[in-house]
Amino acid sequence: MPQPSWFDQTPAWVWWSCFPVLGGGAIAYAGVKSGSNIWIGVGAGFIAAAIILSPISDTAILAIWTAQVATAFALKRSYLAKTYPKDLALPEDPNLFAAIAAHRPKVDINTCSKNDLVNVLGLPIVYANDIDSLRDEGHVFTSIEELHDILEIPNTTLKKIEPMVVFSYDYRQESGYSWKRINSMNVDDLIGLGIEESAAKAIAAERQLHGEFKSIMDIKKRTGIPFSAYRHLT
Repeated sequence: MPQPSWFDQTPAWVWWSCFPVLGGGAIAYAGVKSGSNIWIGVGAGFIAAAIILSPISDTAILAIWTAQVATAFALKRSYLAKTYPKDLALPEDPNLFAAIAAHRPKVDINTCSKNDLVNVLGLPIVYANDIDSLRDEGHVFTSIEELHDILEIPNTTLKKIEPMVVFSYDYRQESGYSWKRINSMNVDDLIGLGIEESAAKAIAAERQLHGEFKSIMDIKKRTGIPFSAYRHLT
């Protein structure tokens, strides 16, 4: 878990911005460190304005200095998000997570490594294993909702990671039907959909004994039947 103090701290450059005239250089420095050319320009603009107006008006200098300090403190949170260390786990707070995610590359659920799922997105290893297992069997995820419907990943977890994930498109996943029809079909119906007879009987028997399936992963775990046997229903 990241140290709570990361977003509570005030970087030294923010305090440097309190210096009259040259304090704008601190904002420019923050721009260099965070890769923001706009911040560099803003900082340089404060310096230039202060130098030009200093012989003319003390009131103008005070106004520029006030704006300079206010700008530095306003940029602090964004700076901390931009420079959040990659070796720290992402925070649980969804707002902080989203702020960090805005400055990081997106993670493609269909092509990323298991390490990315755990250490970049912060998913528990059990969900990372389930995602990896279905990908190995040829499944292509198409939406954040699918991670809930198929793998039963909690919506609270998915809402948090949503700003950082993308899904590569695959035409093979286009379908007007849902896997949930498995819960209402008998053996003959399942066979008619292209499921082998032994698998269809096992699915129907398990459903009758223990109730409807909650997800495709639930089918796989409860029956032991490979996902490839019914993946065409998703």
